Amino acid sequence: MDLLILAQQQSTPLGPEFGKASPIGLFILVALLVVVIYLGWAFARRQRRLMRRQAFAEARGLDVFDEKLIDEAMAAEGLLGNDKKRLI
Repeated sequence: MDLLILAQQQSTPLGPEFGKASPIGLFILVALLVVVIYLGWAFARRQRRLMRRQAFAEARGLDVFDEKLIDEAMAAEGLLGNDKKRLI
């Protein structure tokens, strides 16, 4: 008879704690949100840098894919840094 009672017990917890998420779940969601925001920010920053370098190369008739030449030309004009105040 004891075996029958053990086999019929429910495995899901019932009571005041049923259905509540653990704090680690909230931490995981917040961490994923932070990672997604950081990746979006990093991608936007890299895209702005790429567009700035492309505009610089096209304005001066340089090959867009020659990174070394673009770096040297931008350094010569003082535009290689991440200074946001200067515009091309």
